[in-house]
Formats: sequence, structure tokens, C-alpha cells
Amino acid sequence: MLPIDAGKRNTAKVEIGFGTHMGSVRRENEDRYFVAPEFGVFAVADGMGGHEEGALASAIVVEALGSIGAAVSAPDLLARLEDRVLRANAKLCAAGRTRGGVVGSTLAVLLTFDDRFACVWSGDSRIYLLRDGGLTQLSRDHTEARDLVEKGILTVEEARVWPRRNVITRALGARPEPELELEHGLLVSGDTFVICTDGLTAHVEDAEIRSIGERLAPQGACDALIALTLERGASDNVTVVIMRSGTITTTSDQTVVLPAMLPDGGEP
Repeated sequence: MLPIDAGKRNTAKVEIGFGTHMGSVRRENEDRYFVAPEFGVFAVADGMGGHEEGALASAIVVEALGSIGAAVSAPDLLARLEDRVLRANAKLCAAGRTRGGVVGSTLAVLLTFDDRFACVWSGDSRIYLLRDGGLTQLSRDHTEARDLVEKGILTVEEARVWPRRNVITRALGARPEPELELEHGLLVSGDTFVICTDGLTAHVEDAEIRSIGERLAPQGACDALIALTLERGASDNVTVVIMRSGTITTTSDQTVVLPAMLPDGGEP
């Protein structure tokens, strides 16, 4: 089990924003997102393996998250997530065998339980923390480009234009045992987390994410980030979930599992 300290009951209120868009180039949205403030779970998934397979993969992942339920402690919440990831990974591997190829998906999840948070991910979807005016990328991209930067073979600037910069090294469905990475810490009042697929970070710089996330409420920030991506060509699907510790301002605190949105931004 991935280690995390125990916390109290999951009673913290949050303000949330979320949105997804097919982009300007792709014919289908292979992204999905999952928002369950009552369980302390916020996630994005970016499917891979082709149009139909990618959409299927991300749908399998968020469907598995939908049964996570209410945890009694932070370790219990993490254990519930791991169980759902294992279930999703098994389904993805089975789908890949049936279809004769990889049916996979990235996953980036923020878990919160009282004054604790944990970030769990596989692939290149990201999780950022905006705190005290500074933006920190909590997740580490599981890509060939990032590995080469860490080995000193490529600079950060070279990695941005490297031909294989989008090749990922981890994803659910790629192997019989999923490879996850974890970061965790204490949740501070006012913390803002940005969870996004690489469709956003391909077009929007970290400094812009920080500025928009700091100036706007979560839903307004999501809308602005997606709009900025579209202005710059949106070569991929783009999905953003933002959670700010504070008071829930949505009309319902029920679990939200939404399908991809239509090209004009409306729901199907």
C-alpha cells in the first residue's frame, strides 16, 4: 500500500470548478474527469490507444472511481483508490487483449481527508498546488522527455520541442500491475489544486496557470484556462479540475462523473 498518515473525518468544505473540451483538432474527446467532494476525490483521465479505445479507457477509469465511497481515514481512502485502480487496470488489460493493442489511460487523482491531501498519478496528466502565490507541480511527468531531462541528456527547453516529448512511460492498462506515484502533505486553508490533462500544459505555461488560478474562482479559472487553450489551437483534448479548500459553492455536493463535452463546450 502507498503510505499516508491517518487523518480525521472527511468534513472539509471545498470550492470546485471543472470542464473539458474536445479541442480544435481531435474528432472525439478521450478525456474524462471525476469530482466527488463528499468523498474527497478529484481526478482526470486521458485515454490512449486510438479514438474509440481512448474514450473507452478513460471511461473505464472514472467508472471504477465512482464506487470509491466514503472512507473512515486517510489510509482507508488511499486503499480504496488503489483497489479501484487495480480493478480499472485489469479491465483495461482485458480490453487490450480483446482489441489486439494497448487500451490505456493516464490518471491524476487528488485525495483529501480533513487536513491531509495525497496526489496519485500515472502518466503525464498533472497536479499543481497554488499556495501563498506560488505554483508547484506536485506530480512528475511519466514521459521519455522528462526522464532524459532528469538524466541531463536534454535541457528543459530541448524537451519542449523533442519529437518524442509526448511518449509516456506509465499508464493504466499498459502493464498487468499499474505503476503509481504518490506525493502527500498537509492541507492548508486556501490551497488551490489544479488537475489537468496534457492538452492544457501543451499550450499554457505554468506562470499563466498560476496567474489565472490566483485571480479567479475555481470555475472561472477552469473556463479561462480552457478558453486560452482554444485560442492557441487546442491540438489535443483539454480537461481541467480545480479544487480550493474553503466552502463548497456548487449547487450540489453529489458525485459528478461527466462525459466529454461537445466541441462548442456544451454537454451532449
